[in-house]
Amino acid sequence: MQVFRPTLLVAVLAAVMGGTAFAGSIDQLQRVKVDLVAPPMVHAHEQKVSGDPRIVEFKLVVEEKKIVIDNEGTTMQAMTFNGSMPGPTLVVHEGDYVEVTLANPKTNSMPHNVDFHSATGALGGAKLTNVNPGEQATLRFKADRAGTFVYHCAPEGMVPWHVLSGMHGTIMVLPREGLKDANGKELKYDRAYTIGEFDLYIPKDENGKYKDYSALIESYGDTVKAMRTLTPSHVVFNGKVGALTGDKALKAKVGETVLIIHSQANRDTRPHLIGGHGDWVWDNGKFHNPPLRDMETWFIPGGAAGAALYTFKQPGVYAYVNHNLIEAFELGAAGHFVVEGEWNHDLMTQVQAPQPIADGK
Repeated sequence: MQVFRPTLLVAVLAAVMGGTAFAGSIDQLQRVKVDLVAPPMVHAHEQKVSGDPRIVEFKLVVEEKKIVIDNEGTTMQAMTFNGSMPGPTLVVHEGDYVEVTLANPKTNSMPHNVDFHSATGALGGAKLTNVNPGEQATLRFKADRAGTFVYHCAPEGMVPWHVLSGMHGTIMVLPREGLKDANGKELKYDRAYTIGEFDLYIPKDENGKYKDYSALIESYGDTVKAMRTLTPSHVVFNGKVGALTGDKALKAKVGETVLIIHSQANRDTRPHLIGGHGDWVWDNGKFHNPPLRDMETWFIPGGAAGAALYTFKQPGVYAYVNHNLIEAFELGAAGHFVVEGEWNHDLMTQVQAPQPIADGK
């Protein structure tokens, strides 16, 4: 019979758990309270850590509100985490304990909860976080696997309505030793951005005009009917057509490496950076799987969050789109990166400007 000495057992557990074995009580662990920020930004975090796991505290507050989703003034009765679509991105490290307080103010009209795809048990936490208006609940779970994962509201009988009305976000569980390429070499990023893609289903009246509702519950019947057509009226990044363009475009500089975190809680999507690439891509977002290299377009299945790293080599405006081009150019699934720096003519140059065809042919 094989016998494990205590020190050997701890070493084995550390290897299996990514170096996160902890022999003491959870109460002895350091607590870290995080101030969340609205997407596309990601709260300050370390890319790699050492030492014991931590208990990382987050607070999500449900906000039900009417929003405008395009430049035509189309409205939608939204349900959100912390007021944004998508909800804030939560970042921890493998082996940490995630402690989330979900608050549902009494001014809201619906029950809510949260299902973390990164958690194990009780419907991803949904069963333990059911809160009616005026209530709050706190859930703690261990981040026992690395990657990017969707979280979303999942009240019984109303899951699609809540998710498609704005209630999903991403939790990113980084390996404690940081990101690695397919050969095990360390990867770092200078900036991280969150892009949450939503397919929206806005009901129309008998004249073909989008309806406007004065209350959330008033929109329910028509919205569910529109959802069942499986034909979205809009497909948007971060809650609105043009939310990541103009003065809200994502910023970077030549030479900077950007981590793009992209989630879609309901439908498949095909991210593509026009004029750039995915240097390293975890299309299913799981960091212990080798990343793909030099991708032109990658695939994120519905109900998942993917991640891609790209180092910008040229200045200018880069369109970032869902490469279902109908959804990008007709329904709104597009954003921009604006990159500053010096142009590299070795990578691209105009050899000849437009001029009349030689010999008139």
